[in-house]
Amino acid sequence: MFWVPLLLLAWAVAGVAGLRLCLSAVRGAAASTGGRGAAEGRGLTLYEAAFLSGGPGRVADVTLVAMARQRRLLLAHTGWATVVDPRGRDDMERSVLGAIGPGGQSPIAPVRAAAATADPVRGIAERLVGAGLAVPDGAGTTVADAVRQVRLAAAAVAGLAVTALLMPVPSDVPRHLVALWFALPLILTLGCLAIARFEAHPYSHWASPAGQRLLGALPREAGGGDDRAYLTSVAVRGVHAVGEPELRAAFAHREPRPGH
Repeated sequence: MFWVPLLLLAWAVAGVAGLRLCLSAVRGAAASTGGRGAAEGRGLTLYEAAFLSGGPGRVADVTLVAMARQRRLLLAHTGWATVVDPRGRDDMERSVLGAIGPGGQSPIAPVRAAAATADPVRGIAERLVGAGLAVPDGAGTTVADAVRQVRLAAAAVAGLAVTALLMPVPSDVPRHLVALWFALPLILTLGCLAIARFEAHPYSHWASPAGQRLLGALPREAGGGDDRAYLTSVAVRGVHAVGEPELRAAFAHREPRPGH
């Protein structure tokens, strides 16, 4: 009967993860109800779409890509940014130029990090949270976080089951019955994942359900292959949507670790 404590642990892991997912879904539904009126008749700016899709870093990425496509900023494949036009057209562009500094040249990684934490991005976040379109900081476990926890719980239950079946300890219960007992919490976790996939997908760390609905309408609103559609694709999908290989390579560089 040494497998019984492992079974109880499996049920505890599965139950806690499933409960967190349910609570997160309930909070998300409440936020969706609160933001439904704000979402009706409202569009998203390019920066707002970027924030809801990928957070502050995505806003900085879109700003850099937009300035590079307009030939006002040169982003080299070596990971450096060079200013061509020092006049920013909005607060985000001025934040990027300020992060590059008076020398007019800087590695992209620190520029991106500084722009992502600048006041304009915080202003975007506050507006979206106030409209019920973004998840506020400190709102607790999001559905995306809860889904990840359920996935880990499913793996943990499977691991505990394998451990129980491989234990070289005599048991009065046949091994196939032991496996059946462990299948129950595993079914619970997989069922939670299936329901979440059907009811709450796509999962987002930044957008509320109301914000996700607006994001879902963006591809249709963006239209054809103009510059706006291109930047909207980058806002929603990230720098992986950048078509130019050299420009995409510019974002592949990361800040060096301390001591390197």
